Amino acid sequence: MAATRSGLRRRILLGLIGYVVVLSIAVILHGFIVNEHAEQLVWQTLLDSELDHLLERQREDPNFRWVDTRNIAFYDGHRPDTLPPALRGLKPGVYDDVMVDGVERVVLVRQAEGRPLMLALDITDLEQREFDMGLTVIGSAITLIVLLGLAIAWSVNRLVRPLSNMAHKIAGLQPDQSGQRIEVPDTASAELVVIADALNDYLQRNDRYVERERVFIDSASHELRTPIAVIAGASEIALQHEMPAATRGQLMRIRRTARDVEHLISLLLVLARDPARLARSSDHVALDQLLPEIVEDHRYLTRDKDLTVTLAPMPAIEIVAPLPIVQAAVGNLLRNAIEHSDRGEITVRLENPATVVIDDPGHGMTPEEISAIYARVARGGGDRGGSGIGLDLISRLCEHLGWQLDIASSHGRGTTTTLRFQRKDESVPPAG
Repeated sequence: MAATRSGLRRRILLGLIGYVVVLSIAVILHGFIVNEHAEQLVWQTLLDSELDHLLERQREDPNFRWVDTRNIAFYDGHRPDTLPPALRGLKPGVYDDVMVDGVERVVLVRQAEGRPLMLALDITDLEQREFDMGLTVIGSAITLIVLLGLAIAWSVNRLVRPLSNMAHKIAGLQPDQSGQRIEVPDTASAELVVIADALNDYLQRNDRYVERERVFIDSASHELRTPIAVIAGASEIALQHEMPAATRGQLMRIRRTARDVEHLISLLLVLARDPARLARSSDHVALDQLLPEIVEDHRYLTRDKDLTVTLAPMPAIEIVAPLPIVQAAVGNLLRNAIEHSDRGEITVRLENPATVVIDDPGHGMTPEEISAIYARVARGGGDRGGSGIGLDLISRLCEHLGWQLDIASSHGRGTTTTLRFQRKDESVPPAG
């Protein structure tokens, strides 16, 4: 199963919001780093000034004694054992977040007169305020990201809406309609105008191509009908003369086949030009009477093979469908079964509800080969290499007439082809 693709709006929105989040985190981290560096400079400048003042007072007055306050304390390291454990062994410098007697302090250590001198400043209140400020900054950043996310979502939605509208218009194009165009508003961007112009040019060229194909089909129909009419007319004239019964039977078969082919050509032309008319060209077809005729018409293909075609007992089933199309579809499937079998028995069964099943003893197919057949049918390019109308046309007929074609096979064990028709009491779904 193919992965679900995300929309352009979602990709742009997630990309911009991700950019805003990363940028906000980078700014916050940069702010904290700068704050820590600035804090270290402030502490060092403040404590250096205070310690310089203390030493100056001691030089001026040898009897001067420092008195600790609630916020700042002085420690003379000439006796390390009298220092608090957290201050022992500190090298000269400034140390932040040092716990002294249960109080968070910043400590300046300086080597003077052969002994370490220390000033410890209580920063408990400052750290609490710094923590509160950090929470405020983080909350402000989150609020800013949310507001920017809403603004980005609104902006992206407004910018991408014209492209989304064009995508919906493109998705609404119908392959069986001509004269379709993609219109863009006057306020559309230059890129959208280029896309719309290119698509409209393609649609216009496709319309011209389809029209040429229809003209060719009309011309080819007359060329095909003329030799068929000649064959049918010649057989009609020949049947007016006396001849052996065997020869008359073959001529009648030629006349019947010519009429069927002429009708089939007409229906195939309708399929190419106006598929909706197929359902209106239907007949009441008794499958239990038609299948024996189709089998008899294809028995000659088994003459050079050790192969037999057997009809299983059939229930009486009637459908409403174009008779030549039914003949061509079943005949094509039977022909494929005969051509891909060398020996054994081909069984043709008629089952309820209105289902024809053909079992052949051929070489069979692998699951990969069956998947390839369905893939070609889905692309509208079935097996054109064989005879008959091919799986591609059968698939189109099934689509427009509400039929269902299934293929089941095991490699080396033959193939079972199932064609389910619409019964005469079932409605034909509209062609998609």
